[in-house]
Amino acid sequence: MHPKANIEKNPRTLLPKDYTVTDWNGLEPFFKELSERTINSKQELEGWLADLSELEAVVSEDACWRQIKMTCDTTDKSLEEAFTYFCMEIQPKLQQYADALNKKLVNCPFTAELDQSAYHTYLRSVKKSIELFREENIPILAELSVLQQQYGTIAGKMTVEVDGKEYTLQQAAKFLESSDRKIREAVYYKIQERRKQDEQPMHELYSSLIAKRHQIALNAGFENYRDYKFKELGRFDYTKEDCFQFHDAVKQYVLPLVNEIYDRKKQKLQLDTLKPWDTEAEPAGTEPLKPFTTGEELYEKTVKCFDQLNPFFADCLRKMKELNHFDLESRKGKAPGGYNCPLAESGAPFIFMNAAGQMSDVTTMVHEGGHAVHSFLAHPLKLSAFKEYPMEIAEVASMAMELFSMDHWQAFFENEADLKRAKEHQLERTITIFPWIAIIDQFQHWVYEHPTHTVEERTAEWMRILNEFSTNSIDYTGLDEFRKIGWQRQLHLFEVPFYYIEYGIAQLGAIGLWMQYKQNPKMALDNYMNALSLGGTKTLPQLYKTAGLEFNLTPAYIKTLMEFVKTEMDQLK
Repeated sequence: MHPKANIEKNPRTLLPKDYTVTDWNGLEPFFKELSERTINSKQELEGWLADLSELEAVVSEDACWRQIKMTCDTTDKSLEEAFTYFCMEIQPKLQQYADALNKKLVNCPFTAELDQSAYHTYLRSVKKSIELFREENIPILAELSVLQQQYGTIAGKMTVEVDGKEYTLQQAAKFLESSDRKIREAVYYKIQERRKQDEQPMHELYSSLIAKRHQIALNAGFENYRDYKFKELGRFDYTKEDCFQFHDAVKQYVLPLVNEIYDRKKQKLQLDTLKPWDTEAEPAGTEPLKPFTTGEELYEKTVKCFDQLNPFFADCLRKMKELNHFDLESRKGKAPGGYNCPLAESGAPFIFMNAAGQMSDVTTMVHEGGHAVHSFLAHPLKLSAFKEYPMEIAEVASMAMELFSMDHWQAFFENEADLKRAKEHQLERTITIFPWIAIIDQFQHWVYEHPTHTVEERTAEWMRILNEFSTNSIDYTGLDEFRKIGWQRQLHLFEVPFYYIEYGIAQLGAIGLWMQYKQNPKMALDNYMNALSLGGTKTLPQLYKTAGLEFNLTPAYIKTLMEFVKTEMDQLK
């Protein structure tokens, strides 16, 4: 029986009910008490862990709200200051206690008596944190937390004018779906030229992030930040060589499909050459898909869609709505992108996105909805640490939801032809994202293996990788100035380094689950929910196994999945 979506805020036993995080003086006594408490039995250890979990949840949720509020309005300086205060004044002091508490747990004689099947991944992660902890990295990590947010501030200010009206770049992207090629080209140039204006600040920001990250790795005894980050991300189950194998498989088995998709697009649009501003377009006379107009409508239609897929999924969204945990529409001064932010104490997450009435917004909403369902399913686990699931399964939660929900997209498209186009768009996106994932991932490997590179060297290497994975079906003649800074639109490079290959690994998992769903919908959804309910209490291969999946990055396996997607796409023609 799966938990109901009437999620409850965790009851407090350690902290006063009305306690809120304001400054370190108010918070430290709780950490101090935990670090000094005597533990005389397994039962007392479990009580200590429950109290630690409560404290972690309260602090984590406070930090999350500071970030959510700041991304919802990047123009309000006080919100940015509240976030910066946490990063600079609270976080660094927390890290010293976190290390002391980790050591207390590992050295406690009763830790060996804990149920290893439940605690194995948690204890493994704690030992890893102890190994990585260096006092001298605390101030650098604090600086990085603040510096990384500058990306959102720079990008949040980017707007363009179309027909005398100001649009964010997310909003302007809808003109690229216009059937008028002149409009598409003009808006494409406006967007690119606007990005170009901030080329230097972005370069400087990235160079400064690379230098600080490299220093952290050196301080922790690693040769480079990539090796440090693999350990920090808890990549216990695959290596850099597996990533390189994935890149090769994409080149071998995905690029041919990408070429086919764009060749078909070119024929459909009756063009001699397909330019980058044509890839989202429809032939003249075909209106762009308009699945919704307002954020409210996007929410209502998604609930309707989820209700048909599995009522529990819809209940999760309703509960979030009741708590006011959505900010869906794009507007000036809002940070770019979209995310689902788990809230450790209250349990119901927050969804943030920049919807502008496009088909891709539907994908984003069901994607973040998948993350939200994951948050709900993992919330009943008894410790906050048990809910720290690996990104590779987190993204399966969201990407599989994109594919599962397609069968119920009538909620967005009443007309059969539109529905078919929407599904085709989704499957094209499922395939065409793979080369970009390989490009971003390979680029990061190079960047951190060569941390002292110049901007010119970085640009040359970016172009080399980009061309290696680019489809021959799109003509980029004369656009190199824009292509050279293409990486600057990828938020992950700035804010969450090395977090990108996960999308590729998870997309494979999502396709695998969708294959199951096509054969037996009930079984696939049960596997999906059972795996997500485990949070981070099992290893990645075990989580995949619970979902009925193979954890496999070999070219042969990837080839099988691509053939399945191709068959599904061919049926839509």
